[in-house]
Amino acid sequence: MSQERIYWLAWSKVNGVGPILVDRLYQQFGSLEAAWHAPDEKILQIEGVGVLSGAKILAARAAIDPVKLLAEQAIANPNWWARSDADYPRLLAEIPSAPGILYYRGQVTTIQQSGDLTIGIVGTREPSKYGIKWAREISTCLAKNGFTIVSGMALGVDTEAHRACLEAGGKTIAVVGTGVDVVYPPSNRQLAADIQQHGLIVSEYPAGTQPNRPHFPARNRIIAGLSRVTIVIEAPVKSGALITAYQANDFNRDVYILPGAIDNPNALGCLGLLSRGAQPILGLKHLLELLSSIPQLDSQQLQLPLMPQPDFAPATPKVQAPAIELDPDLHQIWLLVSDDPIDFDDLVSKSQLPVATVSSRLLQLELLGSIVQLPGMRYQRC
Repeated sequence: MSQERIYWLAWSKVNGVGPILVDRLYQQFGSLEAAWHAPDEKILQIEGVGVLSGAKILAARAAIDPVKLLAEQAIANPNWWARSDADYPRLLAEIPSAPGILYYRGQVTTIQQSGDLTIGIVGTREPSKYGIKWAREISTCLAKNGFTIVSGMALGVDTEAHRACLEAGGKTIAVVGTGVDVVYPPSNRQLAADIQQHGLIVSEYPAGTQPNRPHFPARNRIIAGLSRVTIVIEAPVKSGALITAYQANDFNRDVYILPGAIDNPNALGCLGLLSRGAQPILGLKHLLELLSSIPQLDSQQLQLPLMPQPDFAPATPKVQAPAIELDPDLHQIWLLVSDDPIDFDDLVSKSQLPVATVSSRLLQLELLGSIVQLPGMRYQRC
């Protein structure tokens, strides 16, 4: 085991040190090990480290023994990747907000054999019969053509996509907002067991982490990051699935949507994504044609029936202006964002909140149309 891996783990336990600050530490000192042993005054000189946040970072660093932490990790969380590991998922490593540590449970070969052939499928927890039908048909089609399905193991579209993939003999990856040893919702215990046997469960949270509301929107970036393409099956205008789609756009990944009727509330979020460049799926054959540029897929061998065409012309619904009144927790973060771009780590520093909490609230504000994310994990008010 490389020494550097140990220090990725150690820095992941320091509140206030997010992915951008970790990168700055690495660039400044040449390694995270060197950063760990750097003098306090050198840490305080890093861009984005304020006086108060710096004091907390230094206190947390002083309280952690990396060697002892590694020994504890071997017992509680034996299976994990550091971002410096050669077998850390390549697509996920490309995004600016990739977690420094990724825990896993199940079949590692699921990641190793997937390459770029990973497709995220997300959507509402309360899909219509139409949504269930096409979540299953699309997942089955992709699984039979060698794609790995990535989703969040939530109720609704996620569950249907995972199950259909497994039933088709495919591989699937579940990104959870808990520890990999905690099943949420509990009704998916059997699904989780099946995924461990034939796929992989991953999380940025250590074993024993219980369901926590901010964790679920935060984990959506991992779904988008692991996926070459994200497909949104059905999503209302305030669905968490749209967060995944927005982040896929931010990561320069393609987004596809299942068209639906304009009088179906579950279709409005999908139709709204058309204005952001999403591709509508007009059939299984059409879907595979869209994916044909991905290496290792010979589209000439795929002869599948077309999905019936919708009897309406998809149009982008009118999006209402963001509500002026925000939840107090969201308003706290909104006040820290101005018309001038601000870095994610600066927001963490100013808010004095955990990284996952800040990430979750920013995602919710973006979904509400109150802020916008810019390249490099910077934010400004709309």
